[in-house]
Amino acid sequence: MKSIASINDFVVKFANVNGSGSASANELFARAILRMGVPVSPRNIFPSNIQGLPTWYEVRVNESGYQGRRGGVDLMVAMNPQTWDADVKEIEAGGYLFYDNTKPLPKSKFRLDVNAIGIPLTEICNATYSDPRQRQLFKNIIYVGALSALLDVDPNEIERLFSEQYKGKEALLQSNVKALRLGRDYALANLTCPLGLRVQRANAVGNKIFLEGNSAAALGAVYGGATVCAWYPITPSSSLAEAFIKHCQKYRVDAATGKHKFAIVQAEDELASIGIVIGAGWNGARSFTCTSGPGISLMTEFIGLAYFAEIPAVIIDVQRGGPSTGMPTRTQQSDLLACAYASHGDTKHVLLFPEDPRECFEFTAKAFDLAERLQTPIFMMTDLDIGMNTRLCEPLQWDDSHVYDRGKVMTYEQLEAGRDFGRYLDVDGDGIAFRTYPGTHPMRGGYFTRGTTKDRYARYSETGPDYVDNVQRLLRKFDTAKKLVPAPLLYPAEKPARFGAIFYGSTSAAMQEALDVLAVRGIHINALRVRGFPFPDEIADFVASHPWVFVIEQNRDAQLKSLLVNEAKVNPTRLLSVLHYDGTPITARFIVEQISQHAAARTVVSIKKVVS
Repeated sequence: MKSIASINDFVVKFANVNGSGSASANELFARAILRMGVPVSPRNIFPSNIQGLPTWYEVRVNESGYQGRRGGVDLMVAMNPQTWDADVKEIEAGGYLFYDNTKPLPKSKFRLDVNAIGIPLTEICNATYSDPRQRQLFKNIIYVGALSALLDVDPNEIERLFSEQYKGKEALLQSNVKALRLGRDYALANLTCPLGLRVQRANAVGNKIFLEGNSAAALGAVYGGATVCAWYPITPSSSLAEAFIKHCQKYRVDAATGKHKFAIVQAEDELASIGIVIGAGWNGARSFTCTSGPGISLMTEFIGLAYFAEIPAVIIDVQRGGPSTGMPTRTQQSDLLACAYASHGDTKHVLLFPEDPRECFEFTAKAFDLAERLQTPIFMMTDLDIGMNTRLCEPLQWDDSHVYDRGKVMTYEQLEAGRDFGRYLDVDGDGIAFRTYPGTHPMRGGYFTRGTTKDRYARYSETGPDYVDNVQRLLRKFDTAKKLVPAPLLYPAEKPARFGAIFYGSTSAAMQEALDVLAVRGIHINALRVRGFPFPDEIADFVASHPWVFVIEQNRDAQLKSLLVNEAKVNPTRLLSVLHYDGTPITARFIVEQISQHAAARTVVSIKKVVS
């Protein structure tokens, strides 16, 4: 049987039981490889229900630095009998199956084209430990030790990680090192080590950092000046609020007095949370909430109020599978249309599309400037793949000279001097009116905030001309936003290209790899990554310059394509959808296959007449 052989380029997948303590061991494995200078991209795949259900942890090892999910598995660490058959099926031909062979399994449970590697993990644990919980926990460390021998992972790196984790806790340190060596020593004594899959020390990580998108976004909120967070727990955004709490406790507590310079409220539901955010924004505080698709649905009424009353707010939408409750622990880009048009008619919202943790940090900070400049809700559109998985990215950067953009705020001095103040009065044609903070002046600058129609001076009005005047101004403001959102990034092909491609968000990781693979196959594509909505004019120009443009996204209904047609006014006949929506992150393999099929169908081969 031919076995897969590869150095620094393979996929390992761990199949475990939720609540077994495997998560920390699996992450330990990934971090050890990273410490050897080899890039990894791990993904935690877990159930939305109770303890005891299946969970997986997938680690892609790739010295070239590709961070997208590859698809397929080269080595399966099968620790869950419930999912055995499906896990074995997923292994590439010539791959490896690592399992606990304490109890023999029938031949029917194995594949003839897969290398089986059995280790009596339960037997080793029972012989070493008497406590049932220790047997379970250290079983995970033992298999990490065995894998270090099989894959040639430096055990010293793992032990150094232990020493960092258990600093000052000598007993825990020694017990984990003991378990690691038990597994490693058994593999070295009884198995052929290393396998065809090997980790070889490299220098491919550089100065990149290993970070979760949710934590990065939370830090971006701190640097962006947020002082108020109101939230209701919902997967996959809860860890963002929890990270914001930790960051604030570190950076937002007055050292001299111990006073907290922040307010974090876990509201009774999603509607209450956005209501708190809007109230704080109306009062001049930078405020935000984090949620997912079902939360957006419940917030819609207040989102419409913030749009029409023109109150700054930041909403971080960590997207998951829909509709309804959908797939709470799976990833999608399913909320674009819901967020772009949230409310019940004639609303258009600003959306930001970060591709990785670094942009989660940058765009979140920027979102607060945009919210106050435009006086409107700003949506940060991340997803579970970015938010809850740890990923390599460039170091976070912040300009200490940055001055927050508070937008058009009329001061006491301006009001006192008799400056004309109309809360909904456009003074310079950009659609943005001046506002005041509550209590700015004892006699002037006050206004009544409502969700119903009003005139330029915030006076109640249901007359048609006043309504039209107001909503047309809101469109001018939306047009102004085109110049303020992050500009799209162009990735031109090295050779002349007939095809274009538009992509966004977490799809970027797989797309970059797919473009390289397609180029090797002779399919050259000019690619454009969209980073914000409303769309600037260059997006329509990009589409117009290609006969066909692929739109790659992770939802069923081609939501970005719909926005491009509706808002950028592009020709829909030029757009070819590449859609992936099974809840797993899109892969380069999938993109390459889909684009190759489309390209082949649209390739014209000229037939020359043969003269005899």
